[in-house]
Amino acid sequence: MEKIRIGTCVPGQGTEQLLPHFIQAGFECVGLNFHMVFTEKDLPTYAEKVKRLLDGSDMKVSSIGYYCNALQNEEQRKTLEQFIDNAHLFGTNLVTTFAGALEGEPVEKAIPRFKEVFGELAKRAEDKGVRLCIENCPMDGTWNSATCNIGFNPKAWEMMFDAVPSKAIGLEWEPAHQMVQLIDPLPQLEQWIDRVYHLHGKDVTLHWDRVKKWGVFGATEFAEPRTPGYGDTDWRDVFHILYSKGFQGDLVVEGFHDPIFKDDREWAGQLHALQYLKWCRGGTEVNPW
Repeated sequence: MEKIRIGTCVPGQGTEQLLPHFIQAGFECVGLNFHMVFTEKDLPTYAEKVKRLLDGSDMKVSSIGYYCNALQNEEQRKTLEQFIDNAHLFGTNLVTTFAGALEGEPVEKAIPRFKEVFGELAKRAEDKGVRLCIENCPMDGTWNSATCNIGFNPKAWEMMFDAVPSKAIGLEWEPAHQMVQLIDPLPQLEQWIDRVYHLHGKDVTLHWDRVKKWGVFGATEFAEPRTPGYGDTDWRDVFHILYSKGFQGDLVVEGFHDPIFKDDREWAGQLHALQYLKWCRGGTEVNPW
């Protein structure tokens, strides 16, 4: 089994500023992410920029991400198609995104539109040898009033994969997005591992005392996003599932969320996450035989 690489997410707008530091720190791969707007001239030009930055290093591009609502925004859909067509320029076959939604409407109401749009996107991905990974982020939506991503709940995954059964579509999974829904993430990971193509390294601290006192409707924050190593998840258990189920892929830290390790402490949090996840993975040593 190949080693599961530990990387980090880099916002596309910060590629030139951040990527050299992450290379020097020893991150093994990178997820390059754009949210709603692709800010570069075009993907081939951007790919050349990334290649120059990575030149001479061992870091690989794990995925390229364009998180958008392709169900309602035709321009964003076309941009997502360009990500599928150009993923090979970055040396990856993973494009990460949202499932889209009909904003303000229930999840199930979006399924016919999802079948239409992602049926075509899946065919395009198959033709290009690409896999689309849906991040499991609610984006502040709910089941009855989704925002830009219906792909945040296992009930939705069942409906999505029934509508579009192509294995070109899977999940970009992290425990944090499930924990904010009070879902136990580890049994879920074990159940859905065959459709998990990419992992985000982000965790949560659940404040059960606040849940018991104030509930979960927003009177107070009960689920704080955390960098791996500081939240409630024992990532040794995550790696146990990944190894036992034969997972082939990468895990990239999703930083810039931790309420403590942010701003001047962001770098310290990311470095801790890198070392912690390597330790949970089983170190970096190579067998001498």
